[in-house]
Amino acid sequence: MTDPLRVLIHGANGRMGRALSRLAGEDAAFDIAGAISRHVDARVVDGIPRFAVSELNGVPIFDVAIDFSQPEAFDAILGLCVARGKPFVSGTTGLTGSQYEALDAASTHIATMWASNFSLGVAVLHDLVERASRVLPGWDCDIIEAHHTRKVDAPSGTALTLGDSAVQGGATPHFASIRAGDIVGEHCVQFTSNGERIELIHRAGNRDIFAAGALHVARALRTRAAGRYRPIDLLG
Repeated sequence: MTDPLRVLIHGANGRMGRALSRLAGEDAAFDIAGAISRHVDARVVDGIPRFAVSELNGVPIFDVAIDFSQPEAFDAILGLCVARGKPFVSGTTGLTGSQYEALDAASTHIATMWASNFSLGVAVLHDLVERASRVLPGWDCDIIEAHHTRKVDAPSGTALTLGDSAVQGGATPHFASIRAGDIVGEHCVQFTSNGERIELIHRAGNRDIFAAGALHVARALRTRAAGRYRPIDLLG
């Protein structure tokens, strides 16, 4: 039997960090090695050791780090994973070009995976969008995304990366954004020609799917060689 995966959660006080802690704590396949956040009020919460971001070098042994934090905290956690030779999973958005370059450089030493969306269904959607774009040259490609009213960025990061998949297939995507109510996340990629239309749609019913997806890919990275992976590479 495989030992539980020792997970280091970076950005533990955020919405995703809290979901990761809850789901990993309910699954015997995981052991939370530590939780890192900007500020620490207690050293141990629910049996999980807590560390401030300034204490990164003192965190215990871990098998993989999962990062959902802020761009200004990204470099340090990536550097820690490289220094310890451990896989790195990140959903931190708003990274700079140099940070993506650092991620590429780190991938020559460790297994890494960055994604704007950790839903396993969205991973499949990316593949479908690229394939449809490739076999439907000349069709209009529109990406319509909807989120809750508190979401500031538009188009969403997921919409933009779906656009990248469309470009890979040869399409030129156009974007539209909706902010309404408490919508968790909906993405529709529409291909239109004269007299016909194809819609590829993903709807998120709750935010736990993103945390569950991050834990899934973290387990898959445990035995992977150094490289930069996509969610679709780690399904199954």
